Amino acid sequence: MRGVNADSRRVTPSSGAPTGARSVLGRLAVPAGVLAAVAGAFAYVGAVDPNEPGHYPVCPLLRLTGLYCPGCGGLRAAHAFAHGDIATALTDNALAVLGFLAFAAGWTIWVVRTVRGRPTKIEMPSVALWSLGALTLVFTVVRNLPFGGWLHP
Repeated sequence: MRGVNADSRRVTPSSGAPTGARSVLGRLAVPAGVLAAVAGAFAYVGAVDPNEPGHYPVCPLLRLTGLYCPGCGGLRAAHAFAHGDIATALTDNALAVLGFLAFAAGWTIWVVRTVRGRPTKIEMPSVALWSLGALTLVFTVVRNLPFGGWLHP
């Protein structure tokens, strides 16, 4: 039996929820899945300490050349971040912490746009992408120079 609610939207027979609400829930499936995957990864890294040897592979660039890549210390930063120790996370890999925060902001914008029914594509101007690449390059170079020891993981 199908009914009509006060807003004149159709009500589905199985759940009684307006189809508009079901549509929003359907659109939120992908952002929810992404959040679940990221939360699961953070939960794993939070539970399995990367500071103890043998749990994670060693960075191949560090092993072969002795140079720190932009991701070196990222797992330790994620572990500290998951435990709420932001100071240690910034010490381990400040760029990764900025990435965590940028992801959170981007995910939030994605969800808000999805709920409002607006386009979800987030476009960054090319100057922002080039700036991000330059920041990553400078971070990598400085952390491998003698005076950049404060950026070592």
